[in-house]
Amino acid sequence: MAGSRRRPGSDRRPLLYSAVAVTLVGLMLVALRLVPGSPLHPTAASHPAATSAGRSTGTSPDRNARPEPSPSPSLTPLPFEAQDLDDLNIKGWYAWSVLDKRTGKIIGSKNMAETNTTASLIKSWVVADYLRRAAEAGQTPSDAKLADATKIIRDSDNTRAEQFYNSVDRSASIKRLISMCDLTDSKVASDGGWSRTLLSPRDTARLGLCIDDGRAAGPKWTKWLLNEMRLVRGAGDFGIRKAFPSAEQKTIAIKNGWIDRQKEQEYHVNCLAIGDAWTMGVMVRTPFSAGGGWEYGMKACERITEALLRDAT
Repeated sequence: MAGSRRRPGSDRRPLLYSAVAVTLVGLMLVALRLVPGSPLHPTAASHPAATSAGRSTGTSPDRNARPEPSPSPSLTPLPFEAQDLDDLNIKGWYAWSVLDKRTGKIIGSKNMAETNTTASLIKSWVVADYLRRAAEAGQTPSDAKLADATKIIRDSDNTRAEQFYNSVDRSASIKRLISMCDLTDSKVASDGGWSRTLLSPRDTARLGLCIDDGRAAGPKWTKWLLNEMRLVRGAGDFGIRKAFPSAEQKTIAIKNGWIDRQKEQEYHVNCLAIGDAWTMGVMVRTPFSAGGGWEYGMKACERITEALLRDAT
């Protein structure tokens, strides 16, 4: 029995040999991965970064084969060209400004930041302010109120304009105009009346943009207001759009203002127009002594526009 007894630890030798063998095999595999050309040597395609960069082919992407981004289409030039209009020989003071609705760029006369009393031109804002505030309050103007708004825009009705102005809190409405439409030159009238609101041609063009992009009348009523402004008729249909071909005139929204200022002894005439890609403001002050009345300033708005139009137009 003593001769068959196992030595202590003799049954552990096979396990020890197996562990040594596994370790040696592991070291050989690691060594093979480090040898260039070995089947186990890693390739670029097996690298996670390379895989994400060239997933479809397993190789680095060809930068020259990438499609180039489409160039931005060039903008069609506006029909207006900035120029000096001193040779028009218009009596009194006048200024103009054009705003590109696509880029926000403004061109104009050197004095385009000077102001003039708006007269009826400001009615475009008064009606817009009324309609937007009604919608914000969850109200829909009655048919009678909309008919009044039509008279204010198309026919420049003063009595109805005063009623609307009272309903939008008078000078508080003009303060909203300056704030909401980002005007920089304009002021509330000293007497608080709508007719003596002070706008510049530059701010008049900005008002046109404010109406066109929906800030003024709000999303519910902007289309309606622009259509009414395209339908201005009678004595108020003059100025900027008259310089365009008759077919195009129908697409241009306008609101003009004209008044004789006894205190200043001047005729004040102002023109706002909104075209497909532009808005425009023209303002004229003519001394009583120059003669011609309102009609002189009305025609001057048209002459200024004609002079600024490119030859192709």
